[in-house]
Amino acid sequence: MDRLTAVLDPDVEQLQSLFESQVYNLSNHTVYYPIRHHSPACSYHLLRLIEEYKPDIILIEGPESGNPLISVLSDEATIPPVSLYYTYESELEREACYYPMLRYSPEYVALKEAKRLDIPAKFIDLDYQHFSTRASKSDQTEQKEISIQDETLLAGSDFINRLCQKTNCRSFDELWEKVFEIGGLEKSTQAFVQDVFTYCTLSRMCYSTERLQSSGDLAREAHMRQRINQAVQEHDRVLVITGGFHTYGLMMSEKHESELEQPELDKQHTDQRLDGQGKPGTSQQSAVNPDTVHQQMYPMVYTFAEADRLNGYASGMPYVNYYDQIWNQLLRKKSTPYNLTALDLLSRLMRQLRDGHEHVSTSDAIEAYSMIQGLAGLRGKREGGVYELMDAALSSFVKGELTLATDKPLQELQRLLTGDVIGSVAPNSFSIPIVEDFKARCTEYKLQIRTTGQHKKVLDLYAKPEHRQISQLIQCITYLVPEFAKRQSGPDWIAERDMNLVRETWVYMYSSRIEARLIENSLYGGTLAGAATRKMEEQMQEVPDHHSGELARLMLQALLMGLQDTAMKLYEQVRSALRMDGNFISLCNSLHVLNRIHQHRRLLGLSDEQHLPDLVSEAYRNAVDKLLQLSRANPDEHEAIIQGLKLLAMLAESSEGYFQDETFRIHLNELLSDHQLPAQLEGVCVAISSGLGDRPRDEIVDRARGYIHGTPDQTRQTALFLQGVFTVARDAFLYEDQLLSELNYLIEQLSYDDFISMVPELRLAFTYFTPMETGLIAERVAGLHQVEPEEMLRPAVDEQMLIQSKTWDEALRKEFGAWKLI
Repeated sequence: MDRLTAVLDPDVEQLQSLFESQVYNLSNHTVYYPIRHHSPACSYHLLRLIEEYKPDIILIEGPESGNPLISVLSDEATIPPVSLYYTYESELEREACYYPMLRYSPEYVALKEAKRLDIPAKFIDLDYQHFSTRASKSDQTEQKEISIQDETLLAGSDFINRLCQKTNCRSFDELWEKVFEIGGLEKSTQAFVQDVFTYCTLSRMCYSTERLQSSGDLAREAHMRQRINQAVQEHDRVLVITGGFHTYGLMMSEKHESELEQPELDKQHTDQRLDGQGKPGTSQQSAVNPDTVHQQMYPMVYTFAEADRLNGYASGMPYVNYYDQIWNQLLRKKSTPYNLTALDLLSRLMRQLRDGHEHVSTSDAIEAYSMIQGLAGLRGKREGGVYELMDAALSSFVKGELTLATDKPLQELQRLLTGDVIGSVAPNSFSIPIVEDFKARCTEYKLQIRTTGQHKKVLDLYAKPEHRQISQLIQCITYLVPEFAKRQSGPDWIAERDMNLVRETWVYMYSSRIEARLIENSLYGGTLAGAATRKMEEQMQEVPDHHSGELARLMLQALLMGLQDTAMKLYEQVRSALRMDGNFISLCNSLHVLNRIHQHRRLLGLSDEQHLPDLVSEAYRNAVDKLLQLSRANPDEHEAIIQGLKLLAMLAESSEGYFQDETFRIHLNELLSDHQLPAQLEGVCVAISSGLGDRPRDEIVDRARGYIHGTPDQTRQTALFLQGVFTVARDAFLYEDQLLSELNYLIEQLSYDDFISMVPELRLAFTYFTPMETGLIAERVAGLHQVEPEEMLRPAVDEQMLIQSKTWDEALRKEFGAWKLI
């Protein structure tokens, strides 16, 4: 075992004896093949072993409920990366996980070979639900992984840490590549398998039985042993492929099974989960909890980016696209796969950097390739791997110090190493209708879901009907799966932002996570429209009956998703809520939304709707009827109330017939007669009434004068009154001198302390004016004080300068007095 042997414990000799007698004895009925998930070298030697051993059946570490899906995975139309998506739900919890497969994953290679040789292949591991609860209870501080091929224990053992130090490797992945991916290609299959077995077993020995039991590993191994024993009784030559961490566990004697806690291997539940292949979508009993558990498993697409361990995936090797190219070279029987891959990636990297206007040359790439060879020699490798490639790129392509401004070559290299491939799954009876509908709709409207990475879609909503349909589709998808797309620019009807824009820009990205979320939404319906409809109906049931504003907004959201029929089904619910809603602000919000729907009914697909005007009219009348409650409103609600009053005033002035009644004007006059009406609302109401022609403009000044010359408490509320006026009628201050003169009088009469306390509210009042209007006001103020407008722009004299000037003035006066000059 070369250098590896030099740093191993004395247990190596015992493990060698076990390996030769039980693990890798081709004369036995059972041969064990330990692997690291997604390892090209493991897959390379696996092909050689299958050819030599000629098994009658292949058993694979994988969830048993996935056995009905093996034919789909091994189908010629299935192109990795793909994954089995497993989910289970009980009254207590809901969990989901992935079992991904790449083109070079040993498990996938085994399935393809079994089909080619026309021999059975089976998954023999527990389903995730039987050990996920146990694992989560063992360490509640650990975050649950999304993969059931977790290699955390294997990669993080004390043995691995010591081995990395001894071999001068920076990480577990670099050590694995050096010893197995590169070094393993020179060895015989038996020597390679022995190295993997020894390496993984010594890592396993770093953990106590309690730790392995709490993580669920012992329970899984006991289950797999029983499956292996069953297969041995039926077949002469059985090949068992499991993670290397579990191979030694499969060799353990039966006494270890009794060490597991009895409730976890309860005979009733054990028999149930071992009785055969549970079909996807069927309900089974949990081995941990007697509650009914609903579990499902589906084949689905996966991506290189998600399979890359550097992106958070729990097992396997990083740099997925890099090792996929290595696998290509191995299948072509190339003698130097790593050198050929390095050449290809360096040339592609150079082209991409040049396309991005980076200053790189052919000599840089030549230097990088030469450095790969040199580093490989220094590090004792036959060829330079991915770590030599990255080190060489850093040295050759990054000019000067590595900073955010100079790391573009490394960023591009990382993207090349990871790749952007999305797999595809063969047509099958396990397909999820909502996923198929999603793919069909995206294909129809030319949304890119065949590659990873961000894509942009610019939609001209008003000019092109097809673009409106695409917008509806995207909004429908994002309602179900928010991660799919994000609006980069354009009108946001719900948040009421950028409503003046006519184009929408969406940035979207497809991944297996999107497909998984769609599967989760399949319980709502088999199509995007159907699922969104049912989900929205459930959401509306959770909204209190009297919250008409929230219901109207959901109705608008349904229309934006193209669910016109659904929106109209919600018509009666919104109408009922309007009649029960006693809150002025909520009713104004409803009126605002419903009126916008009515104004843009053609764009929203409601051009022929006859009942919508009646709904708008009813919302308007109900809001007007609540006007007299405003004198008792909470101060925190004043801003929202002001917006509602402005909306009602705007509609009262419109030409629409159903707004032409006197109720609003009457209630407004009654409100202005209420002495308890807050100053800010009084300012708004008198400005609106004046604008409608019901009151003279002078009344604004008269009421302001009442505050200015009133009690001290009324004087302090002057700024609030002006804020209310300015929100509606800025011209009352811009072009009429009376209000300006009264305010000037107030400021002159205020004490310094009262002035300072009133400044914040006064400043807030004047924020309603534009900079040009502020300039006009300044000119009129200058006229009142008989100074030039330019003087108003001069900065105030510094306080220290005033004190010093006063001191000088007093000294001069004293001196002049002494000389009798004054």
